[in-house]
Amino acid sequence: MTDEASPRNFRLISGVFHPDEAHQLLMTLIEDKISFHQRNDWSRRERFGETDAAGVKRISELRQTKADLVAMIEEATAAGMQLSISGNIEISLTPK
Repeated sequence: MTDEASPRNFRLISGVFHPDEAHQLLMTLIEDKISFHQRNDWSRRERFGETDAAGVKRISELRQTKADLVAMIEEATAAGMQLSISGNIEISLTPK
């Protein structure tokens, strides 16, 4: 079994993207995360009659991130620039 304290890193995104490509990539990622939390909230309400407060909060944070990313992509478009994107995920095993 691997050491629980040793996180593993995975590169999900790495490259330089035209603003249109960056928009498609990042908006898909953000929308999928929002949908994930919306489904979890719906499921919790259906099963237990209560809202997933942490998920609802995360949806709000993701929507703000989405707005910030759209503004940055628009700025790159207006300046005729590309976007360098690097996205890593760190995963650690934790006990239940």
